[in-house]
Amino acid sequence: MIITIESLKKVLLYLLIFTILFCGNAYMVYSNSTALTSTPLPRFSVVIDAGHGGVDSGCVGSLGVYERDINLSIAKKLGGLLNTLGIAVTYTRTNEEGLYGTFASGHKMRDMRAREAIIEEANANLVVSIHLNSYTSESAHGAQVFYKIGSDISHELGQELQGLFSEQIEGSRLESKEGDFYILNCSSTPGILVECGFLSNPEEEAKLVTSEYQEKIAYTIMCGIVDYFGLSG
Repeated sequence: MIITIESLKKVLLYLLIFTILFCGNAYMVYSNSTALTSTPLPRFSVVIDAGHGGVDSGCVGSLGVYERDINLSIAKKLGGLLNTLGIAVTYTRTNEEGLYGTFASGHKMRDMRAREAIIEEANANLVVSIHLNSYTSESAHGAQVFYKIGSDISHELGQELQGLFSEQIEGSRLESKEGDFYILNCSSTPGILVECGFLSNPEEEAKLVTSEYQEKIAYTIMCGIVDYFGLSG
């Protein structure tokens, strides 16, 4: 077989193209793997607790809406916002079911202890429990933030967040309050419980069932958490 100058040139050209492609792919793989391994882990983490679940529906509005469902919707919206900021999120529940296992006597305490275990395992910087309120009088209204008794951090965050609610959510309460709740007391992690509004108030209920209003609430809570972590600049 006679190798001509032209055929030799073609072989060399193919070798050159192969070398460029191979080296380029190798560099891309290296760059991608380096980017993955060098991506910083989240500096902060939050446990988001959607109150109630399963047979424990929480309060029920005049429209037949269950507190457990709105709690979960707001919790997921809040988690999505925090994730975009690089804050790690752990949910105590991600569907309408409770955490009590088989429904039987003592299911409420089993549910709460399961949430406690999730909080302990997460070793988070903060716990935020999402709830809705109800009262015998339909006139009661407004978001209310409760903070952990004896925790200066929870108190400061509660005051900060309540201030944001009064600024951004019409009709919200002006002062946060102490809250002697299991979900706040079950661990050493600082926490707040947010009653996002009253389902017993028809006007507020009509807002709470809308995605837009839930997003507004989630955004307000997110702003408070951002300030708490010192991420607002």
